[in-house]
Amino acid sequence: MIRVTKCTNTTRIQAVIIRLAAVVIALVVSALFILMQNHNPLDVYISMITGAWGKWSMLKATIVDTIPLIITSLGVAIAFKMKFWNIGAEGQAIMGAFFANLMVVQFPGLPGPLTIFLMFIAGIVGGALWAFPPAFFKAKYGANETLFTLMMNYIAMRWIKYLASGPWKDPKANGQNRIAILPENTKLPELFDVHVGWIIALALAVMVYIFLNKTKKGYEIAVIGESENTARYAGMNVRQVVISAVMLSGALAGLMGMIQLSAVSGQLTSDIAGGVGFTAITVAWLAQLSAPGIILVSFLFSTLEQGISYIQSDFNIPLASAKVLQALILFFVLGSEFFIQYRVSFKKNMTSTVGKEGK
Repeated sequence: MIRVTKCTNTTRIQAVIIRLAAVVIALVVSALFILMQNHNPLDVYISMITGAWGKWSMLKATIVDTIPLIITSLGVAIAFKMKFWNIGAEGQAIMGAFFANLMVVQFPGLPGPLTIFLMFIAGIVGGALWAFPPAFFKAKYGANETLFTLMMNYIAMRWIKYLASGPWKDPKANGQNRIAILPENTKLPELFDVHVGWIIALALAVMVYIFLNKTKKGYEIAVIGESENTARYAGMNVRQVVISAVMLSGALAGLMGMIQLSAVSGQLTSDIAGGVGFTAITVAWLAQLSAPGIILVSFLFSTLEQGISYIQSDFNIPLASAKVLQALILFFVLGSEFFIQYRVSFKKNMTSTVGKEGK
């Protein structure tokens, strides 16, 4: 018989050992897959690191990819800390970008710094407002937030496609359905050749850490995550905490959408979030909902993404094979969390044992 039991006494050192073991196993299994592609695994691994960190331009691309992951994962972590499964960060980011773009459309003659400030505020508000409906219906009626937030992603995408084909269609698009490119003065400034989103991301990580670990509201979020009944018994306003925390989660995702619009794409599209809203779920869990951990895991995740993209051209590896390689690594790393949280034990089948003794 195979028995799976919850493990509550795993030490930090044991958790680190399990994760390191998972990484080693992932590299070994991935090496076998690379050999099947007639490539030297060591050369491929070195090339992956080179593709992510080898030159400043490569490291810059990795950092740029890390920024939205950090911000969105921080937002997801706030909701997850409360056991509110926010799968809608993608849509919240899209609506944050939409509200930011709306400021440019409504106030076209403003100076660049003022426009960027309005976009910043609008992005936060847009993401928060898009997170409000699932938060409200969850808090008041117990609605399933997973399906609610997931479906709202597609509504946000369709809304942008509607704008691109109708009200906001670029008259210079030569028949294509697209929204006009933002003016140059709406672009976020750079510091050390990287847009200032990296400063925002690090500042938010510090703020979220303090919020979750050092404030009353953060304590209430943790208590509600453990038991809503306990929170109510302690006199907490569960409904108010749920709604405000989820809106904060959406606000961070909306801010990410604004940053991507202003600093990276420069044009509002239905895929402006680039799947970051979904990837952030994985990052937040791997980081154990820890703000410092989210910074590290986001950077490593972006390193893997950039490295995988680089080896496609460097070794002429097909996209499908590169994705399989990426999936193998993630499979073992994510799977290690199971062995940190649970213990698997093997016992003899008692029925069989009794039957043998009877004979």
